[in-house]
Amino acid sequence: MSHFRTICAAVVCKATYAVLRALGRGATSLPGKLALRIYPDYLSVLAQGVHTLVLTGTNGKTTSTHMVAQALENAGVEAFYNRSGANLIQGITTEFSIHSTIGGKPRCAYAVIECDEGALRRVCASLDPQIVLVTNIFRDQLDRYGEVMHTRENILNGLKNAPHAVVCLNADCSITASLARDIDNEIVFFGVDCEIYPERVEDLSDATHCLWCNHPYTYDYVTYAHLGGFVCEGCGYRRSEPQIAVTEILERGSNTCTLEMRVDGEVTEVVADVPAGYDIYNVAAAVTALIVFGFSKEEAFAAVGQFKHGFGRAEVFDLDGVPVRLMLMKNPAGCNQIINLLLNEPDEDMGIVCLLNDNDCDGTDVSWIYDAAWESLCTHKHTAICGGIRAEDMALRLKYAGMPDGGLHIVKSYDDLIELLAKQGHAVTVVANYSAMMDFRARLAHKLGRAGFWEG
Repeated sequence: MSHFRTICAAVVCKATYAVLRALGRGATSLPGKLALRIYPDYLSVLAQGVHTLVLTGTNGKTTSTHMVAQALENAGVEAFYNRSGANLIQGITTEFSIHSTIGGKPRCAYAVIECDEGALRRVCASLDPQIVLVTNIFRDQLDRYGEVMHTRENILNGLKNAPHAVVCLNADCSITASLARDIDNEIVFFGVDCEIYPERVEDLSDATHCLWCNHPYTYDYVTYAHLGGFVCEGCGYRRSEPQIAVTEILERGSNTCTLEMRVDGEVTEVVADVPAGYDIYNVAAAVTALIVFGFSKEEAFAAVGQFKHGFGRAEVFDLDGVPVRLMLMKNPAGCNQIINLLLNEPDEDMGIVCLLNDNDCDGTDVSWIYDAAWESLCTHKHTAICGGIRAEDMALRLKYAGMPDGGLHIVKSYDDLIELLAKQGHAVTVVANYSAMMDFRARLAHKLGRAGFWEG
């Protein structure tokens, strides 16, 4: 009976996928959703025999996943990953199904899966992954996730459903690192041993007090938000020494940076294809995952130096000679890191576009933009274009932050915006939340003949 249900689920999933793709749609979630209705254990069947790495956490999942996938591609390993970013169980099921036979046998030996924190419990129960990596835990969309301890609980429940996994944790995040006390898995820590910004905005901390004794943390150094060398002088809880760490930032450019990395005591100079300071954590995460996965450090370093940016994550389009860089913002911590990037941007003429929506996938409460440090940006930038459903709210926030009225422009139509950007005499960074980024990217990609988001 289970084999019959597997075949039925596979037929529906693959047929739905084929039809939607023929119609030019992404086909990321609906095929898997239908398959799971037919056979709730379908993903468990598909995962048998696949060596799986799962990456979760508030920020950095997509970029870290793309870095790991680059290494697999470099090595010629038969592998797949959810390149579209569809990271709920239905999207992950779709990805496994299209890489399996009708009977449920895998066509690839390896899978790299980005997973939403809220979906981790079910996904880990189905996949029984070999590795789970947690990037960080921040306050995210409150109307979807709640406060940080609720997110921690979601991730902990997922880890408890992955008893055979090596768990990789961000040593610099006191909330993430605390998970090590609640699980019996083998733990590998990664982190950053130094400050990462010459100029850094003041962040709101999501973890000011110790989880165990409620004593205020002190810090040897801060990278951003609540990340860094935290110490609790009340009970002694402190940052664990990471086995893999970025030890120094040697040089940074608009699209790359040069780092020193320590792997098991040995320091190596590494060129990484990332522009932003916060992406340095993604480099550390990806290198850690790859080494635990069995790759050499040389293979891991090569991957972070030549990976293809995920859609909307520092992705650059050439619009009639104007470089247009897309950056995804979704919460105060991540937004502040984009502001840090812009404050430390070598190109002083870089233009700014801010796109804000309030669709369900974004979180309908956009008040979080008032917790991001736009004031720091507005001391350096005096013009900005605002768009999206909540363009006026975004413009008002920038006005309160010090942007002069004459420097603010609202452009609702993405076609009009693209036409306007093509006339700029300098590079532009478009900062957008999820659905705004997806909508704008779709219009831009269509104009330039670029791949759809589901194609990477």
